[in-house]
Amino acid sequence: AELGGLPVLSRTLRAFDDHDMVDTIIVVAREEQMPKISRVCSPYHKVRIVVPGGNSRQESVMHGLEAVPEETELVAVHDGARPLVSPEVITKVILKAAKFGAAAPAIPVKDTIKVSKTGGVDETPDRKTLFAVQTPQVFDTALLLGALQNAKQKGLTLTDDCSAVEQLRVKPVVTQGSEENIKITTPIDIELAELILRRRGKA
Repeated sequence: AELGGLPVLSRTLRAFDDHDMVDTIIVVAREEQMPKISRVCSPYHKVRIVVPGGNSRQESVMHGLEAVPEETELVAVHDGARPLVSPEVITKVILKAAKFGAAAPAIPVKDTIKVSKTGGVDETPDRKTLFAVQTPQVFDTALLLGALQNAKQKGLTLTDDCSAVEQLRVKPVVTQGSEENIKITTPIDIELAELILRRRGKA
């Protein structure tokens, strides 16, 4: 999709390409989209390679990790569909991961959340303890690799990389996310993202 005249991925790449604490970018894409994605990546000098993804998020992250330079101490996993991530969000999560081994940005949940396994309300968690986790999620490289291998061995299906690390009884640190760090998922998200860009003066 386009956002302000550029592909969503272009804006995502720019956020990391311009960041002083990011050395290398590896893009994971569906195999049939790799030629198109490679063209989108060409203006960004930190992009090292575009690699094909797997059948799941975990497999795709593993494919990306296999292309990471050997000396890499920290790796950030980011959704290509989050083009509005700010330099401040990236910096905070990198610094915390460097200290604690694993960190992720998050924002407090505004809505009351209900747990329903049966069609009725089974539980109402305390909203004050709930956070919506974003990306980039940043990890010690060896820790993330071990966590994903462990998840694969146990046949676990996880929705984010923090969940894999948590299986090793490591608790990622939560850093301050941003309400503007939205994930482009539905058409209304494009409209919201356009508004945010206009407010930033970057539309």
